[in-house]
Amino acid sequence: MRTKFALLGAVIALALMPMTAAAQRGSSGQLNIIYWQAPSILNPYLSGGTKDVESSNIVLEPLARYNEVGELVPWLAESIPTVENGGVSQDLTSITWTLQEGLLWSDGTPVTSADVAFTAQYCMDPEGGCAQLRVFNGVQSVDIVDDRTVTVQFDAPTPVPYGPFVSMASPIIQQAQFAECTGTRAPECTDANFYPIGTGPFTVVDFRPNDVIQFEANQNYRDPMLPHFQTLTFKGGGDAASAGRAVMETGEMDYAWNLQRAPDVIAEMAQGGAGVPISAFGTLVERIEINMTDPSPDLPPETRSTRAAPHPFFSDIRVRQALSMAIDRELLVEIGYGAAGQVTCNLVPAPQAFASDANESCRVQDLDGARALLDAAGWTVGGDGIRVNGDGRRLVIDYQTSTNAVRQDFQALIQQWWREIGVQANLRNINASVFFGGDPGSPDTFQKFYADVEMYANLFTGTDPQQYLGAYRCGLEPRPDTQWQGENINRFCDPAYDALHAELTQTASISERARIARELNDILIQNYVVIPLVHRGRVDARANSLAGVLLNTWDSGLWNIADWRRVQ
Repeated sequence: MRTKFALLGAVIALALMPMTAAAQRGSSGQLNIIYWQAPSILNPYLSGGTKDVESSNIVLEPLARYNEVGELVPWLAESIPTVENGGVSQDLTSITWTLQEGLLWSDGTPVTSADVAFTAQYCMDPEGGCAQLRVFNGVQSVDIVDDRTVTVQFDAPTPVPYGPFVSMASPIIQQAQFAECTGTRAPECTDANFYPIGTGPFTVVDFRPNDVIQFEANQNYRDPMLPHFQTLTFKGGGDAASAGRAVMETGEMDYAWNLQRAPDVIAEMAQGGAGVPISAFGTLVERIEINMTDPSPDLPPETRSTRAAPHPFFSDIRVRQALSMAIDRELLVEIGYGAAGQVTCNLVPAPQAFASDANESCRVQDLDGARALLDAAGWTVGGDGIRVNGDGRRLVIDYQTSTNAVRQDFQALIQQWWREIGVQANLRNINASVFFGGDPGSPDTFQKFYADVEMYANLFTGTDPQQYLGAYRCGLEPRPDTQWQGENINRFCDPAYDALHAELTQTASISERARIARELNDILIQNYVVIPLVHRGRVDARANSLAGVLLNTWDSGLWNIADWRRVQ
């Protein structure tokens, strides 16, 4: 699957025999990975957190995924269906996938089209709360053609049909394991959610949520030479600094994810000599999310942070805009990311064709302009420097984020800038494993959004933002009846936005798709629903002894973990 040239000739094959013998399954021994955001579950359909989705991708795989340069490549499927090869219907209403021959689950049973169809049923169950439901937007049915073939039927022409079963967000799950775990029962199936049977290069041996996962090589993996490592320890918890030191200074770990530390700190770590930082830019944007609903704890639980209760002062665009204008993004990049960060005024910063140039004013901090907006909105400066409106409400904001050094630095600076325009920000940081966790009973998740604003980073996989932008449509907000799952974190609702997104789903022309996507981005940005801060390059670290790593910002960072190997 990963080797482009399968037939290179007998001479070359013989020449490579010593290397092949040294690279047999398990020959590299033990691999140690640290994600300082510890996984809480190994089912990406029950959590949208990156640490949960990426760790689950060690076991669960999609039909196709994006490689390190953003190209869509087959994974469990034989090939990528297109109109040209007959896999996508001429009217763009269906796509037909064919599984590779001989695929086995890690328990030795065959992978069939019934598993693919069941995966869709599992996520689309109306009584469930699927974190990846947007992937199946517009899907009418998933029809089994034969044991290896399924056809996804859409309810309308779908120019980019590569949503269901594509990339890390939409892997195939085993029907036999999850058959009794649909709908409201999904969160209750601990064995399935913690120990999924998969097709990936490793299987789960032991899982301690919010701590550590032990994996071993999948003996039924489709490539008999892979994975190179026999066992894998996936350690979670701690912080980005300790994770980076564990790879680059002490050598305790082989790979560290998402080193959100100041650039000078990362450079100092690299002097330890045991490993090196690696980086790549994709679509990752650090942003502030505005809660368009009222998070007051005085409201009943069925109303708090839902569209039933509009936000008491963010309903005025001038307040939202003032918060954005007060921010010095150049300074945030300088102190937070250095060369691994760029100022952005867009939710969609890449690919280039999809990046709007209509919002560049955010690059320049404008404190006076922010003050003038708040004056015009009727917020006057009180005796303590905090603004008050005609109803006596003080302009006080609860500002939450996950715990890490860079985000706490950002919080402190933004708190100061907002104080300069008369806004008080009460800061709160939450353990990342909880903040990005999928526990519907926790009051501290980013989905539940029991705060006025929150800050984190997000991205879209692949190179087309249709699904990503689709998350902001009416009705997709997390709420009690979805077990607080949902992509519309802001609770934003604009019928015009929804109509424009519907147009995007019907548009095949690449240039027209780019234009519409830019317009959708501009609606969100110019309404200050999202306040972009930094276009982040992902910075990970690998040991000097670890080879085969291809950092991927378009899909899971662990997408090719089967190819990782020890070289020293």
